[in-house]
Amino acid sequence: MLSDSLWIFGTSRSGKTTRLVNQFSAWLQIDSQVPDLFYNKNIHNSQPQPIDSKVNLHQKELSILLLAANDDNRRELADRVTTLTLGKYPIRVKTALGFFQDEVILFWPLLIDSLSIKAQFPVRLRPETEQELATKLWSCQLDSEVLRRVGMNENRLVRRILDLWQLAAYSGVPCEDIPKILHSGLEDSSINLEPQFLGSLLLNWRNWCLERGLLSYGLITELYHHKLLTNSSYQEHLKQRYQGIIADDVDDYPAIAGNLFEFLLDAGAVGAFSYNSHGKVRWGLGADPEYLARLSARCQVENLTSPPKNSLGYSLTGQMVELVTQPMTMLSLPSYVQPIQTTSRAQLLRQTAEMIIDGVKSGEVAADEVAIIAPGLDAIARYTIVEILTKQNIEVASLNEQRPLISSSVVRALLTLMALVYPGLGRLVDRDAVAEMLVVLSQYQTQNGEEKEFHHSKIDPVRAGLIADACFVPHPDTPNLLPVKTFERWDRIGYIATQSYEEILQWIQAQREQYHQRLLLTPIFFLYQAIQDFVCNDKNPSYQELAALRELLETAQHYWEIDTRLKQTDPLFLSLHTPETLSITIIDSDSVAIAIFIQLLRRGTITANPYPVGAISSSRKAVTLATIFQYRASRKNHRWHFWLDIGSPLWAKGGAATLFGATLFLQDRLGQPWTAADEELAEEERLQRIVADLLARVSDKLYLCHSDLAVNGQEQIGPLLPLVHACEVV
Repeated sequence: MLSDSLWIFGTSRSGKTTRLVNQFSAWLQIDSQVPDLFYNKNIHNSQPQPIDSKVNLHQKELSILLLAANDDNRRELADRVTTLTLGKYPIRVKTALGFFQDEVILFWPLLIDSLSIKAQFPVRLRPETEQELATKLWSCQLDSEVLRRVGMNENRLVRRILDLWQLAAYSGVPCEDIPKILHSGLEDSSINLEPQFLGSLLLNWRNWCLERGLLSYGLITELYHHKLLTNSSYQEHLKQRYQGIIADDVDDYPAIAGNLFEFLLDAGAVGAFSYNSHGKVRWGLGADPEYLARLSARCQVENLTSPPKNSLGYSLTGQMVELVTQPMTMLSLPSYVQPIQTTSRAQLLRQTAEMIIDGVKSGEVAADEVAIIAPGLDAIARYTIVEILTKQNIEVASLNEQRPLISSSVVRALLTLMALVYPGLGRLVDRDAVAEMLVVLSQYQTQNGEEKEFHHSKIDPVRAGLIADACFVPHPDTPNLLPVKTFERWDRIGYIATQSYEEILQWIQAQREQYHQRLLLTPIFFLYQAIQDFVCNDKNPSYQELAALRELLETAQHYWEIDTRLKQTDPLFLSLHTPETLSITIIDSDSVAIAIFIQLLRRGTITANPYPVGAISSSRKAVTLATIFQYRASRKNHRWHFWLDIGSPLWAKGGAATLFGATLFLQDRLGQPWTAADEELAEEERLQRIVADLLARVSDKLYLCHSDLAVNGQEQIGPLLPLVHACEVV
């Protein structure tokens, strides 16, 4: 019998998501007429009995599982489905990992019984916290000799080991089998550590987390696949809750998502899946598109293979792919593909920015209709482009710009403030930090009529430096700020700066008294109070500042949640691993945790990406600046594209979007070595996908931006260079 499930093959922007949403709507309409539709193929259950309207409504709320490839796509899909159903149908759209996490937490009592672990509510670990705790747990085993042998620093090695577990969990390989996969698939020169040693580290880490109820992404994924999805009680719950599946862009899903889909289809559910042959954005990050593609054999297949006619991909994909794969081909590109060619990269950045300025100023294109896409964006390129465009009042929005949280001056000021209030943190604060804190905390916003304009500081940098030199008293345990009159020439500071400084002093003193009286509840409350009194009191913070502040509060809340759990299970764990340079001896556990928290931020391991960001950022009229991976993952499209550094060899490389050992855990080649020939073929396929995908996302003009010399002075002769030469023929 022909399956009722639907599999949609399609290229980028060919209407796959729209087709899925329409299918969802069709299911709802049919379901309202034939309540047993989703059960008609379930050979394991008897025909359901008639039920009253209340039960049917509750059942409909839980009947269809909707999944998206990433969080941005999840929000967009949720908005589209909500709009289509006029908000009458309660829906929840999740990512695959988000669904696994929710299920593990929801069925945690079931896992407690099956694993025979301590009954306590689970606490999720963020990746940066996971790395911090794993580093401390493994500190004795990853000694200087091990680090010398592998040729990398401790943080990078720990991250690589943890990523191996995540990749294994995504592919359905249990933690115990990782050494076997590594032994068969890695050459000795790849990483100079015994697979059994790596496996023992991961097993130790997994058991340590289980005993304390700490859930990392790797543990969540492994528990779901090996403990929940195989549990008969959970299977019955799953059958009752979901009779339909809608999954968008399954080419970006891990292999175990395919196992979940197969189980639901076997249980009688119907599914609708979309698959982008030019996608596979997360290949190398745990996605297994070939494994997921097997599901197409169980579905009715629809092909939506043509990109939209208003995109350059409709007419250019074939030509460009041929130019890339066969560089000797004599083809010329049409006039709407134009080169911007310079000798140096500095000239290229300036000319690219000027071309955008001319287009926006002339009204030919709006700022939010322009995208700059590069294989990698170094800090110099990002700063140069932003600086030139913003001086012309053209805003720039960086997609998912993961700048360290400590790069925000407001965050640095708040951390300095913490070090001045809580005892024992004097080694974490110096005169320069105090001066910066005074400038930041004394900012206010000038007002012209009803409009607030620019931010100014009551204490300018010069006065702040004078105050810090004269009034800051360093001390390892109790650093202090003295009254301004301690400075002999305090009259030079001025009335406004003096008044602002005294207000900051009074605030610090009040917080210290509350701490000693045990009225200062938690460090999180302290941060919230400081933000309220200093940052948001006389001014409206910018979007970037708000993002950093929200992420700071979210990070602090998460960190102290973990700290509270560890105090219950391992009271000495953090204090035993406190950095020796701090020499914290006379203070309580709060100060120990704060010291480690500040150092964690200062290492730059936490970035300012609070949840959610889409509702605000999507409305900004700004030029989009993104790496290839970020742009493709966002599924955006624009009228104008600027492909930066078109001659760079990085266009064909996975770079940071490929994890070490990712190919070992692909189901079709599990544990097989990755050869040079495999890498060459993968780069060629990746390049073709990138070209086809990006061309489908630009409608009017494409600028190929090339400089003869890279930022390091080397000549650029990457695989896309033939495209520039083809433009020159025109």
